[in-house]
Amino acid sequence: MGQVRHGSATTTHAVRAAIQRSQASLATLSRDLGINPKTVAKWRKRATVEDLKTGPKAPHSTTLSEAEEAMVVAFRRHTLLPLDDCLYALQPSIPHLTRSALHRCLQRHGISRLNRTIKEATVKRFHYDSHQQLRTHLADFMAAYNFARRLKTLSGLTPYEYIAKIWTSEPERFIVNPIHQMPGLNT
Repeated sequence: MGQVRHGSATTTHAVRAAIQRSQASLATLSRDLGINPKTVAKWRKRATVEDLKTGPKAPHSTTLSEAEEAMVVAFRRHTLLPLDDCLYALQPSIPHLTRSALHRCLQRHGISRLNRTIKEATVKRFHYDSHQQLRTHLADFMAAYNFARRLKTLSGLTPYEYIAKIWTSEPERFIVNPIHQMPGLNT
């Protein structure tokens, strides 16, 4: 299998090794190999024949400060929320945070993908001693889903916020005010 070189490479590993072993002058080597004398000087100074990595030596965010990045990482490690949920939870405190900036930050710190065993370990069966216990659990679930969970398909709004937004912009689509139908604290 051949060596993979980037588009502007003028030398191969074999040529670089020959440059490092050779005792000839820079001008002679560059003329013989048909390359720039600066290239010969560069490979003479190097201890290896491998290309150096491109890009920044210490990767960092261009949009987030170090404090914001630390806050994002601590939040993700503590809550273990998915990417979009982290985004919606953090945007009120970091308004300029975008989904791509969040993803790159989490990738840099090695926590971009949640552990798959968390999903596998999730219990999906419940035992209820009474119907009242089932009703309470369903009410809690519906309250959490409708009032707390921000959904990507609703542009980061909760179902309640979305219905309230549609009610204010297009009230003719509703027969009754849906805001009055929502369960509150005393229901």
